[in-house]
Amino acid sequence: MAFAGEVAWITGASSGIGAAIARGLAAEGAHVVLSGRNREALEAVAADCGEALVLPFEATDYAAACGAADAAWDWAAARSGGVDLLFNNAGISQRSIAAQTDFAVYERIIAVDLLAPIALTQALLPRMVARRKGRVAMVASIAGKVGSPMRTAYSAAKFGLIGYADALRTEVTSDGLQVHVIAPGSVRTEVSRNALNGDGSARGVSDRAIDKGMDPADAAAAMIAAMAAGEREIIIARGLELDIGEATRTPDAIFDKMAALFADGYVAKMGKGT
Repeated sequence: MAFAGEVAWITGASSGIGAAIARGLAAEGAHVVLSGRNREALEAVAADCGEALVLPFEATDYAAACGAADAAWDWAAARSGGVDLLFNNAGISQRSIAAQTDFAVYERIIAVDLLAPIALTQALLPRMVARRKGRVAMVASIAGKVGSPMRTAYSAAKFGLIGYADALRTEVTSDGLQVHVIAPGSVRTEVSRNALNGDGSARGVSDRAIDKGMDPADAAAAMIAAMAAGEREIIIARGLELDIGEATRTPDAIFDKMAALFADGYVAKMGKGT
């Protein structure tokens, strides 16, 4: 029960993985902050989660994200001292080949899947560092480990998210923070139904692979257990997707060496030009 009594803030919490994570953490005794665009759907999830704060906002409204960070931290501070886990899960996918995809689709997906979680993390990060306690989880994708067809925008955003998370980890490990990268394969959610076509319209139909994917509750349970165990790169997949994730996994020794490099005065040495 690693999260008992802690506060977890989950984005994209109205359905799918986000809702399952919220329910799973609440079952472990965590207090949860639930964010997304649909207040009614968030409140339905909150009804299953004991003490919960519903905090809706549009992910790409970065000013609203900063305001939400203040509200979430204040609520969390009264319960556990601050936000203990920021679970960045909100996102949108794509189903179109690059040659038939409007540039606006790239702008939208990168704004939602990359810039929005960075904005929210940056809004909380100084307070986590000052407290010397906290976790940041980034829900990426197997498509963020290997480029996937019909997902050029999605893969670009998820590759970028993993890069940000890995670089952030090197800087904050010595501050007592943990950064988890979660790379799911196919999970039975609305991700493909809500994906963008090349013209920016919603796809409206699901994929067979998604429909046959992991149950969200099972995926969430595996994610929670892996975070509790301190795993830094968490692969949640089956079959070929699992093979891809494991084949592209970054060894823990690399993470350790990069964190040690930073802790050994990297900033000061860069300042001297050495």
